Amino acid sequence: MAFEEKRAWALGVIAIIGYALYAVLVLSQVDGRPLAEVPYIGAMLWTMGLGIVAGIVSGIWFGIAARHDGLQSDERDREIGRFGDVVGQSFVAIGGVCALVLAMVEAPHFWIANVLYLCFVLSAVLGSAAKVSAYRQGMP
Repeated sequence: MAFEEKRAWALGVIAIIGYALYAVLVLSQVDGRPLAEVPYIGAMLWTMGLGIVAGIVSGIWFGIAARHDGLQSDERDREIGRFGDVVGQSFVAIGGVCALVLAMVEAPHFWIANVLYLCFVLSAVLGSAAKVSAYRQGMP
């Protein structure tokens, strides 16, 4: 398995686990009040921060593990990377539009922040899935 494919797997899994942890932390604080009134900022910042650190650590780990194989990427790796980034970036744009619409209708900050976070996670997961798929089945 190529170094970049391993990184794609790791980043996708980290994004899923991080968002699941965030959802559990927020939902465990509901206690009968409306969801938009639950404190979410701390949990969001911590899970985002831990996700970034986990992504860096996994990249270092896979880099150390692959030091004998070489870390040079070829044209195929760069093309797959661009393809996965394009797939993932579409969800960042979707999240931006959704957040803009929510701001226009004056939705609570909770919903605006959460739609952006969800779209960032979907961007990471679907971008990683596109990369893994391209490595396994070839470029579409």
